[in-house]
Amino acid sequence: MTAQNHSKTNVSPASKNQAWGGRFTESTDAFVAEFTASIQFDQRLYRHDLAGSRAHARMLNKVGILSTPDLEAILVGLDQIEAEIEAGAFDWQIALEDIHMNIEARLTDRIGIAGKRLHTGRSRNDQVATDIRLWLRDQIDHIGHEIRRLQTGLVAVAEREAETILPGFTHLQVAQPITFGHHLLAWFEMLERDYERLMDCRKRVNIMPLGAAALAGTTYPIDRNYSAELLGFERPARNSLDAVSDRDFAIEFTSVAALLLMHLSRFSEELILWTSAQFDFIRLPDRFCTGSSIMPQKKNPDVPELVRGKSGRVFGHLMGLLTLMKSQPLAYNKDNQEDKEPLFDTVDTVLGCLRAFGDMMPYVQTKPEKMRRAAMQGFSTATDLADYLVRKGLPFRDAHEVVGNAVALGVQTGRDLSEMTLAELQSFSDTIEHDVFEVLSLEGSVAARDHLGGTAPNQVKLQIANAKKLVRT
Repeated sequence: MTAQNHSKTNVSPASKNQAWGGRFTESTDAFVAEFTASIQFDQRLYRHDLAGSRAHARMLNKVGILSTPDLEAILVGLDQIEAEIEAGAFDWQIALEDIHMNIEARLTDRIGIAGKRLHTGRSRNDQVATDIRLWLRDQIDHIGHEIRRLQTGLVAVAEREAETILPGFTHLQVAQPITFGHHLLAWFEMLERDYERLMDCRKRVNIMPLGAAALAGTTYPIDRNYSAELLGFERPARNSLDAVSDRDFAIEFTSVAALLLMHLSRFSEELILWTSAQFDFIRLPDRFCTGSSIMPQKKNPDVPELVRGKSGRVFGHLMGLLTLMKSQPLAYNKDNQEDKEPLFDTVDTVLGCLRAFGDMMPYVQTKPEKMRRAAMQGFSTATDLADYLVRKGLPFRDAHEVVGNAVALGVQTGRDLSEMTLAELQSFSDTIEHDVFEVLSLEGSVAARDHLGGTAPNQVKLQIANAKKLVRT
């Protein structure tokens, strides 16, 4: 449960702001205070803000800037604040703008002047950049886990359906026979690339801005390597201007998320087609579907439809973040407050979609006879016949023409190639012999593609074995 779901936000008119009020001669307009505040949505960063503050305080103590009694008071106070937030008892103040000032003000209320020393050597600019990276790093790990969970479900179904034949399509027209297990493993491979991109993105997220201060670093003798170690960052950011001003890590993550949702949208489209009366290849569990308020026979695949729709939401967030950053001069600008809501929503959307698919896919049931009947339509073994003729010595272009003529006869007579007589087939080429019927069967067609990545059941089983190794890593 996020903080905004169980905490109060005080929207009373703003007084002079504690963070910067000294330079101003009048209080902020109440509307402007609410318009410019981010506390309404950045409350969800509280755990990471507290973690950053604990590490910063320990670092200040290590280098001799903060006394040990002040450090101990700060750590106790931060723990108490975390308990308040978790209990829903924290009084969020719009007058204090953001998560950082709300926590700092409450800390000072609790422990006195020591709370005011916590901000030494840092700015809200490097603080928020640190919070977002800490938060996003955790979310990337959650998303990675959900991808692996979905992949595990796909592998289980693929193993069960390694020999279940259905038509493969190009241009949504019957192309060649494949197995359902092979098809599911294609989805697995798409998700594997998504996982790899996500983990690669994590490397660039895991860089620490803390210590960059507002934009130019600090005159205090801070130890940024120590802070990075405490927070689990790979290293501190090398340039203070870059550290506080860029959000390319958030844009990169959102682009990874957009690709992932594009893949899930494609999966959804196939599930939607396959559950239709026209295909009728699979059955989705009732708990992932809904009915119609007027048509009692309907069973609508709402989960795949909604996932397909949510892809556009994430695509939009990617465009929004790119547009947000495209004209900003260095260093930090208030525009960057607008990075959080699209980023938060992207994460929530991705996790929701992955959870829905991860819960649903292991329970998909196939209708093998319907799949087989569909694979018998559209002359799906025509390519196998052409390959057969080539192996008999016919040039491929000539073989292509022979098979095209045979298909034309099939269209005229309403028969599949496997339903023609040997004499009829030999009328198109005298190289055809009785063994042709082995390659014209669905099982023969699938089994013939016995190479790495092919559709032969034993190759599918090898793919499954490799997939299991990947999901265990």
